[in-house]
Amino acid sequence: MKHSPTATHQTVRNGSLWEPTTAPQITRERIVSDRRLRFNPIRHLSPESLSRALDAFHLGYLRPAALLWDAMERRDDVLQGVAAKRKKAVARLDWEIVAFEPTPAAQLHRRALEYFYNNLTATHACEPDQRGGVALLIKQMLDALGKKYAVHEIAWQRRPVTGAVSGEDLPRTQLTATFYFAPLWFFEARTGPLRFLKDELAYDGVELAPGQWLVTAGDGLMESCSIAYLFKHLPLRDWLVYCERNGMPGVRGVTEAAPGTPEWDSAREAVRDFGAEFQALMSRGTEITPVDLSTKGELPYPSLVERMDRAMAALWRGADLSTLSKGQGLGASLQADEMALLQEDDAAMISETLNAQVDTVVVRELFGQVTPQAGFRLKADDDAARLTHLELLERLVKLGAPVAVSGLHERFGLTAPAPGEATLSKAQ
Repeated sequence: MKHSPTATHQTVRNGSLWEPTTAPQITRERIVSDRRLRFNPIRHLSPESLSRALDAFHLGYLRPAALLWDAMERRDDVLQGVAAKRKKAVARLDWEIVAFEPTPAAQLHRRALEYFYNNLTATHACEPDQRGGVALLIKQMLDALGKKYAVHEIAWQRRPVTGAVSGEDLPRTQLTATFYFAPLWFFEARTGPLRFLKDELAYDGVELAPGQWLVTAGDGLMESCSIAYLFKHLPLRDWLVYCERNGMPGVRGVTEAAPGTPEWDSAREAVRDFGAEFQALMSRGTEITPVDLSTKGELPYPSLVERMDRAMAALWRGADLSTLSKGQGLGASLQADEMALLQEDDAAMISETLNAQVDTVVVRELFGQVTPQAGFRLKADDDAARLTHLELLERLVKLGAPVAVSGLHERFGLTAPAPGEATLSKAQ
């Protein structure tokens, strides 16, 4: 079951004011200076400049590639669509707090974590109007799928517990936090782990204090997508130039008037009024031999652009349906299997990252130096697995293998019909 998180940073509840226990290091001055020095990184993109940015990224200087990837993901139509679908498919999943052991301590940890996730706030350090709860936090963490890393600064918040405790060993404070999503170009990794750059001109960053930052590490798909982006937009630009030069025929006018006469000027104005890009006015007897630059046959640009679009879609969403569905009709099934696999992996990445970097801090801050006996779990959608199981059952029944009905009800979450209750049957 999904919970309904609140979206407030400091809220008065029961007379108590929530105060952040740590002040954000990403200050307003840092954000303003970043915007003032911002530029368009893809305006003069070339194979050489992209290669330099990718090489610098692997050396730990993240800013050039991070700026490129951010602009590409926002401006390319296919890339923006497939990346958003991949993130939203995971962000909309249900989540729960699972107790690892059947002990009273595990139940206390579970309740503390439920309170934490129900009341956390996710926002963007540079875009404060972007606010939400767990779903937004997950969506921001999934930015690591493309850029390899996604970073949040955490501002922890406490609230004293008032009233009777009902005999339970509950903590005397409740804990939640605000997560500030930070652009990747605010960091460098020249020495291994990420370090925060206090300004744009800084070369060495400061270490990220444990418990004050959430770092999500992902696949880094934008490295391959940026190459596909370049090899898509270079032919796309050439295609546009070809259309401008060859998409409209030129106009040629012939007159017997001599150049410089009023009749010549009138003929020239008449030619200009046609609005063609290529125009010519000649006296009779003048000859011009045209040079045809148009391609006889299929243009190479559309195929290359389509190839790069398919590559980006396959990287983000699994198998390309348009290519795999040809032939024996296996494309849809295979794509569904790969999408389910990607979703399960993304859900596991989110759960493990929060368990290691957030749940542990919450439990130890409230209960002391103990091992957490409960944790956050993002529940992957198992529709694809159920369909595969159903296909297997159909084959077993056709082969005459016995299948228990009770097991079917349990596997698919169905309630067994009561005696005499109307049931669905196979159509005759």
